[in-house]
Amino acid sequence: MTTSPPRTQQDTTDLPPLVSGPRRLLKHPRLMHYNRLAALVILANLAFLYAGWPLSTETLGHAALANLALAVLVRQQYVINLFFRLATWAPTNWPLKIRWTLGKVYHFGGLHVGGALAGTGWFLALTIRTTDAQLRAVGWTLFALLAVIVATALPPFRSRHHDHFEKIHRFGGWTALALFWTHTLLSSPGPAELTVLSVVTFSVALPWLRLRKVDVRLERPSGHVVLARFDHGETPFAGSSTAVSRSPLKEWHSFANVPAPGEPGFRLTISRAGDWTGSFIDDLPSKVWVKGITTAGVANIEVLFKKVVYVATGSGIGPCLPHLLAAEVPSRLVWATRDPRTTYGDALVDEILAVQPDAVIWDTSQHGKPDMVRLAYAAYRDFGAEAVICISNKKLTWQVVHGLERRGIPAYGAIWDS
Repeated sequence: MTTSPPRTQQDTTDLPPLVSGPRRLLKHPRLMHYNRLAALVILANLAFLYAGWPLSTETLGHAALANLALAVLVRQQYVINLFFRLATWAPTNWPLKIRWTLGKVYHFGGLHVGGALAGTGWFLALTIRTTDAQLRAVGWTLFALLAVIVATALPPFRSRHHDHFEKIHRFGGWTALALFWTHTLLSSPGPAELTVLSVVTFSVALPWLRLRKVDVRLERPSGHVVLARFDHGETPFAGSSTAVSRSPLKEWHSFANVPAPGEPGFRLTISRAGDWTGSFIDDLPSKVWVKGITTAGVANIEVLFKKVVYVATGSGIGPCLPHLLAAEVPSRLVWATRDPRTTYGDALVDEILAVQPDAVIWDTSQHGKPDMVRLAYAAYRDFGAEAVICISNKKLTWQVVHGLERRGIPAYGAIWDS
């Protein structure tokens, strides 16, 4: 373990200069790949509108269905895993700029946003055009529901009322799907429409068809964290995540799976970060609900690079740990956390040091909070890495990712789009 350097040494690490103005502009958060994909979907729909104007009622219906199907299917776990598989097929001898862009595959949620917005707009146009009384009633009801779902998914509401956002998205989405079926059947649909709706319905139902209640063994090294161990016949791949709940119709929380090489089952690292996790740590339930398909996460893009630096704070070590243990890609860990051995236990820290003897572990209880951009850059420079992957809270992740990317360094981190 590399001991934390004095604060003065850390602060004097020289950062490289910012890239040129136009390139730096493209690294602005508002122009991230997520928003670019959403804009691309909207522009494609506007081009379709311009090319086909005036559009028939049937065409409006097809456009609405196609976009809403896109919005649903890109969130399906098998589709997400396919996106990651395709993006990470690129060999490491490809130009870094191409691999840098492919690494942004986890921004696929922009397709979801673009499809939802465009689909809602097309459905509004369809409803205005409709003359049948029954269809108009169902149409306006469905449009009102879609508008509520879209409005509550916007960042200001979603970030402040995330539990309500989840419930509205879940129950509102199911209701919207039922209304879409009703509207379609009233419209004398053809085989194509019924096929698309059937695929969308199956996609929505599939994770719930895998719902089950399983045993969990919990180890609480401190009042801040529990290590949850599962062994119910599944050993997920490194970097995937599992959705866990104690009340499956109310709320779900996803955590990174930590499989150990050569061992069955997996672990989750759950830290105190709100009412649900706090209750979980305090109550130590013996059984929990799990559903869905293990899904790839941001750190799975590591295979695109010859060497990577993992930057984590606190329980962000959880998503990094399976990659560090698997050691598929040469990596260097930078971990800032409060009193790591007391908080997470000697066993976990020793396990990390066994595979990362040169890790930089910054104890914030002794040295305060570090400048993570400088710390990340120093590790990137000294290790000769090609990319940095940051797992932390939203504010610090943005600081590290955009602080490095504006200096021409590929950097990746969660974008909190769900």
